[in-house]
Amino acid sequence: MRRNSNSRNARSESSIGAFDIVNGILAALLIILGSLVSWTMLKYDFLNFRGINYAIIGVIFAAIVLSVFLIIKKRAKIFNVIMLVIMNIVLIFSYMQFRTAIGLFDSLNSNATISEYTMNVVVLKNDKAEKLADLKDATVSAPVSSDGENINKLMKEIRDKEKQSLNLSESKNYFSAYDELTAGTARAMVLNSSFEDLITSQHQDFKDKTKVIYSYKITKTVNTKVKQNAGDVFNIYVSGIDTYGPVSSVSRSDVNIIMTVNKKTGKILLTTTPRDSYVKIADGGNNQYDKLTHAGLYGVDSSIHTLENIYGIKIDYYARLNFTSFLKLIDTVGGIDVYNDQAFISHVGKKEFQPGLLHMNSDMALSFVRERYGLTGGDHDRGKNQEKVITAIIKKLTSKEGLANYQSVIKELNQSIQTNMPIETAMGLANEQLSSGKDYNVTSQALTGTGSMGLPSYAMPGAQLYMMQIDEQSLAEVTANIKDVLEGK
Repeated sequence: MRRNSNSRNARSESSIGAFDIVNGILAALLIILGSLVSWTMLKYDFLNFRGINYAIIGVIFAAIVLSVFLIIKKRAKIFNVIMLVIMNIVLIFSYMQFRTAIGLFDSLNSNATISEYTMNVVVLKNDKAEKLADLKDATVSAPVSSDGENINKLMKEIRDKEKQSLNLSESKNYFSAYDELTAGTARAMVLNSSFEDLITSQHQDFKDKTKVIYSYKITKTVNTKVKQNAGDVFNIYVSGIDTYGPVSSVSRSDVNIIMTVNKKTGKILLTTTPRDSYVKIADGGNNQYDKLTHAGLYGVDSSIHTLENIYGIKIDYYARLNFTSFLKLIDTVGGIDVYNDQAFISHVGKKEFQPGLLHMNSDMALSFVRERYGLTGGDHDRGKNQEKVITAIIKKLTSKEGLANYQSVIKELNQSIQTNMPIETAMGLANEQLSSGKDYNVTSQALTGTGSMGLPSYAMPGAQLYMMQIDEQSLAEVTANIKDVLEGK
C-alpha cells in the first residue's frame, strides 16, 4: 500500500513540476512580448485614442502580475496555462500587425529619399547602329548647358564601363537635340527619359522614329528635410504622376495638391494648383517661369519649393503617388461616392458621367480624373474632379471600414506611393478620427487664373503651350484660407 501511495505522490509531484516549468516559460514569454508590444504602441502612437493604448498596457501588466502570483502560490495551474497561452497568442498577433504597418512606412520613407532618372543614347530607327561602339567619331547632340549634371554622369559611366567616349555637340535643349537628329546634323542624341513625354507631345511619332542603344539609370537623393513629427498642424504636398513604372521615376507632376491638416479642429483643406499655372520654378528650373507641371522634371523637391514660394508657407511632408496604381485603393475599400457637377463622356474608356452622386470603382475613377477636354472648365475642372476623388479616398481610408481593411490598403500603398511622412504622424491622424468618431471635415479650393498661349517655357523653349496666368485676387484668397486652417480659424 505504501508503495502505491508513494508512487501516486511521485507522479503528482512530477506533474506539478511540469506545470510549473510550462507556466514559468509562458510567463517569461508574456513579459518579453508584453514589454515589446507596449513599447511599440507608445513609440509609434498606435491606438492612442480614448486611453485605449494605456488600457491595453494595463491589461498586459495585470496578466503578468496575476500569472507570477499564481506561479509563486502554486495555484490554478491549468487556468494559468490557458491564460498565458491566450495572452501570448494575442500579443504575437498584435506585434505582427504593428510590424506590418511599421515596415510599410519604412519602405515608403526609404523610397521617398530617392528619385530615378534614366539617361539614354538615342538614334533614328533606321540607323544601323546597335551599340555605342557603332557611334565612333559620330556627332551626338546633347544639351549639356541645361542638363549637364545628368549628362556628365552618363558620360562618366560610358567611359568607366564601356571604355569609350562620345563626341558631344552642344544643343539648346532636348527639343533642339531631336531636331538635329532628324535633320541629320547629328547621328545620335542624349535623352533624359523624364523629358520624353514633352518631346512626344510635340512630335507624336517620336517613339516610332527612334530607338535606344544605351541606357543608364541615375539615382538622386531628394534633399527635402523631414520633420519627425510636425505636431497637430501641418501641410502635405500631394504630387500625382500618371506614368508606368516605379513611383520613384522622375516625371511631370499632373496633380499638385497641398493638404493642410489641423487635427485640433478636425479640418483638412485641399488646395489644387493647376498643372498649367505659370510660375517661377525653383531649384533645377533656375527660378525661371514655366508651367507648374514641369517642376516635376527636376525632382519632387523642386515642386515643393516652388509651391512654398507661391503661397508663402512651409510644406512639412510630401506624398508622391502614381495615380494609375493609387486608384486601385478604391476597389480595396469598396468604391467611393463622388458628386459630379456636369455631364460628359470621357476620352479615356469612353465612359458616360451624369450629374449627381456617383459610386465609382477604380476604373471609373481613373476615367473621371483624367478627363479635361469634355469639361466646361477644361483643366481647371479636371483639378476639381481630382480633388473630389482624393477627398473621397481620404474619407474612406480614415473611416472604420477603411481601417478594418488596412492589410489590403497597406499592400496597395506600398506599390503606388512614396512619402516622407513618419508613421507617428499617420497614426496621429487615424487616432484623431477614431477618438472623435467623426470623419475629418474635408474641404477644397483651387487657384484660378486666365489661360493664354505663347508664354515662354524654360523646359520647352519655342513650344506653343497653354499656360494659366494666376489671378492675384484668387492667390490672396487661397493663401488666406490655408493660413486660416493652420491657425485654427
